[in-house]
Amino acid sequence: MLNPPPPVGGLLRQWRQRRRLSQLDLACDAGISTRHLSFLETGRAQPSRDMVLLLSEQLDVPIRERNVLLVAAGFAPIFPERALDDPALAPARAAIDLVLDRQKPYPAFALDRHWRIAASNAALPELYEDVASELMQPPVNALRLSLHPHGLAPRIANLAEWRGHLLYRLRRQVELTADAALIELLREVSAYPGGSHPPAQTSLLEHEIAVPFRIRLPTTSSRFSA
Repeated sequence: MLNPPPPVGGLLRQWRQRRRLSQLDLACDAGISTRHLSFLETGRAQPSRDMVLLLSEQLDVPIRERNVLLVAAGFAPIFPERALDDPALAPARAAIDLVLDRQKPYPAFALDRHWRIAASNAALPELYEDVASELMQPPVNALRLSLHPHGLAPRIANLAEWRGHLLYRLRRQVELTADAALIELLREVSAYPGGSHPPAQTSLLEHEIAVPFRIRLPTTSSRFSA
């Protein structure tokens, strides 16, 4: 038996708490009364489609999750989702391929929201020597490929720094999206060996700056950034 979808009020409350807002904060931002918001969260009142979209905007809910809120409230989703190989996205795919090709001879990748490699320029094939075959099965996940002990990790000269940078970015994604697949990915890759977590005193700015990726290739060493 399929589980019933969660009530929209509970989902709105979860997003508000995730954004560390009080009911008063959100109500003021949305221009509604705290009482009305409370009724919406507890299910005593049902939001209109416009109200769902208004609160989603104030809470900075990702577009994909706004569809979830709409469906939970009894409305049809309004934000389309397409794969990168969809004909409607052909111009975007051509632009991505052009950017990737211009990065040669250095490797470059386009990643989807779950860190899966959606496109690459196939440069530097020696980069993948000695990588376990299961990590190269499509869809290849860039985080697993980079941090797994049977992936690139043993050849990354600054593994602790690189690992800390990637884990920081993944945690930020989890905080912003609450994506179940990203939560599971964070749990998995955090358990890989390879260095400590970034120190608590590290500033936000330090992690937003590009971090060098220093990889030892069979014949030389190369440095990239991300």
